Parts: sequence; structure tokens; C-alpha cells
Amino acid sequence: MLQAVILMFVAMSMIPAGDLCGKLLTSSGIATPGFVASSRFVVGSALLLPFVPPRAYALLKDWRMWLRALLLVGGIFSIQTALQTEPMADVFAAFFIGPIISYILSALLLRESTTWLRSLLMAVGFAGVILVVRPGFGGSINLLWAVFAGCSYGAFLTTGRWLAHLGSPLELSLIQLLLAAVFMLPLGLANMPDLTLNTAALTVGSAAFSMLGNLILLFAYSKVAATKLAPMVYFQLIAAVSLGWAAFGQLPDFLTWIGLAVVVSAGLGSALLRR
Repeated sequence: MLQAVILMFVAMSMIPAGDLCGKLLTSSGIATPGFVASSRFVVGSALLLPFVPPRAYALLKDWRMWLRALLLVGGIFSIQTALQTEPMADVFAAFFIGPIISYILSALLLRESTTWLRSLLMAVGFAGVILVVRPGFGGSINLLWAVFAGCSYGAFLTTGRWLAHLGSPLELSLIQLLLAAVFMLPLGLANMPDLTLNTAALTVGSAAFSMLGNLILLFAYSKVAATKLAPMVYFQLIAAVSLGWAAFGQLPDFLTWIGLAVVVSAGLGSALLRR
């Protein structure tokens, strides 16, 4: 269990670190969100390619993998667009509408069991997201990109359970990255930045941190039951706040702190109910 907890700690730190690299590229005007998203898929595919058997390419014929790739594109492009102007903590708090969307879609489409208490906690978590975004009440309109990213991610999580039987996590990861790269490559090529050492390092860092974080996450889940590790997913919010403060000196305002606390509390409560 201790090894899995350490792996989760590393994974939940690496994923926001990848988004920090993307934010450093977009917020400074070096690159566009489209280029960051496209390069993440291309580099991620290249890094995974040597480790996946040829049989995985048969999945390219399955339309459901194309749908899943589109959801991935929507999530990554949208969160990079939000990060271009908004603090990391705010973006990640709004992004955590994803588990709520996944809960609803899993219940409606996959007929997974639900309880009134878990549904209530999901509603509380949604209220926390609203506190962060505050549409029409002083919140930034650009945080709606983070909400859309979370919705895409929630649907992506649901398709993960729907399609898990099609192949191994590595095989599914490679195919979804390849398809996402196909979708985004024209936009990436149309927005190529000047290739400097700094740009190249941040571009590779954005892709590598994100891909490695997600692979370590899968490895941790292979060692310990998902219900036991689920509460640690919320360490991403702590990592996002810490990285945003360290890199940009950005800390959430009072209402955002409350929203963060509500989102984390509701998420932890829901995860613990599944144990």
C-alpha cells in the first residue's frame, strides 16, 4: 500500500507539472493552446510507441476509440486555453467537475449503482465548482474553458470503463494519443512557435510529465484497489496551488479557497463511501 501511495503522490504532482509547462508556453505568448495540445499528443505517442505491441493498431478500426480521442482533444485543448490566462488553482478546481460528470454518465449510460448520499455529495462538489467559477458574479469567463475541459474529461473517464475490455492500458493510451494527434496536428502545424531550447524543453516537459503521470497512475491502480486510492486524486489540487504559487506567485482568493475546500471535501467523502 505504501508503494502505491508514493506512486500516487508522484503521479498527482507530475500531471499538474505538465500543465505548468503548458501554461509557461501559452501565458508568455511563446505558443498557442492548439500547439501545446498538439505537441502533447505527438510527443506522448512517440514516447509510448516502442512499448506497445503491433496488435494495438487493430483498435484504430473501432469508432469508439475515435470518439474517446475527440473527448481527449476537447479536454486538453480546453484546459490549455483556460491556463493561458487563469491561475492554476482556479483552473484545476473548475476542472474537477469531471468526476461529477463521470458519475452521472456512468449511472445513466453504464447503469452503475448510485446512492442518494453519493449523489448529494456530488451536488455539493458541483456547488464548490460554482464558487470557483462564479459565472456572472465576478468570476472569469475564461474559467468556462476549464469547466468544459472537466466535462470532456468526465466523459473520457466513463468511456474508459466502457472500453477497458478492448486492450491493455498501454494499448488504449497509445491509440487515443495517436488519434488525438491526427485531429490536432493541422492546428499544431499552423501555430508552430519559434524553435528555441526553452520552447523545446517546455514542449517536451508538458507532454512527458503528463504522459508519465498518467502511466504511473495506472501502475498504482494495478497494485491497490481504486476505491482506496481515489481520495489521493485530489492531491492534484494541492499540487496545482503549490506550482501556481511557486511559478507565478498566484494564490486563490477567499471564495476560491472555500470552493476548493468544498470540492475536495465532497470528493473525499464520495471516494470514502465507495470503500
